[in-house]
Amino acid sequence: MSSKTAVVVLSDPSTGTDEALGRVFDALATAWEFAQEGEALVLFQGTGTRWPAVLADSDHPAHELYTAVKKQVATVASSGCTTVFGANKGIEDEGIKQIGQNQAPGTPGVASIRELVESGYRILTF
Repeated sequence: MSSKTAVVVLSDPSTGTDEALGRVFDALATAWEFAQEGEALVLFQGTGTRWPAVLADSDHPAHELYTAVKKQVATVASSGCTTVFGANKGIEDEGIKQIGQNQAPGTPGVASIRELVESGYRILTF
């Protein structure tokens, strides 16, 4: 079994639902758990790129977990998704590196899941 795990956050915080919160909360908890015994990566992709700005609020119920994960786990965002979903300010304010190796037509480049798989990561989506 791979000791490298990429946790991909796709849920949209703007829905304001318990499901969206549950997905990001479980994604962060899963990344934290995998980081205890191996290498973990959190990738904010799609509308999930909106989460860092929301999680930065110290009153948010997942803020403490988010802060702990950011200290321990590599955290990145899809550059194309960040642009498309208007999340640039939040990603930049949080100091999250943007990646865009997948030069899909009509995009400025999105994160490459293929590259992660070829680098030995198991992929979990939330």
